Amino acid sequence: MNLPNRLTISRFGLTAGFLLSVFIKFPYNTTVALVLFCLASITDWVDGEIARRQNLVTTFGILMDPLADKVLVCSAFIAFVGLQWISAWMVVIIVTRELAITGLRLLAASKNLVLAAEGYGKHKTISQIVAIISILVMTSYEQWGIVGKLFAFPIAGAAWIVWFTKLSKVAAVGLTIVSGSVYLWRNREIYLQDT
Repeated sequence: MNLPNRLTISRFGLTAGFLLSVFIKFPYNTTVALVLFCLASITDWVDGEIARRQNLVTTFGILMDPLADKVLVCSAFIAFVGLQWISAWMVVIIVTRELAITGLRLLAASKNLVLAAEGYGKHKTISQIVAIISILVMTSYEQWGIVGKLFAFPIAGAAWIVWFTKLSKVAAVGLTIVSGSVYLWRNREIYLQDT
């Protein structure tokens, strides 16, 4: 198994560790969750770069890399609903989009077509990762002592991270809707031919 595929597999392990850190209360648990999520997000970028630069793209990687990404992001958002860190309706939109696009890609694959990722989808992924990281920072900065107090300086009566987190959630949902709509529209011939 090559290095990019090992990094992809490691993302599943990091996701499990992240979820355990979110739900099991221990000192600095949300800070640990933040670190694990950031590491998992970095492996997403690194495995793709290595695979492309060293010509190590494999069928396994093509299948498992996006699956690992979706498991990481969707499990984080679903966990946050349970902890009341994000509204359920936002997560329903995000998860629905991921399932719809995965279904479209499977339908395309059954017709021997490969649907490449698009720019909107990459921006959507970045916005979702930023939203998750900001939620984790907002819930963990108080664990950082004086560093946390300096980091989270107030703006209009609340720590700046509170405002940033609210905006990042809205941006993530907005880009999720836009990217999903564009992707479904541009590839409509795939699912409309059978109707």
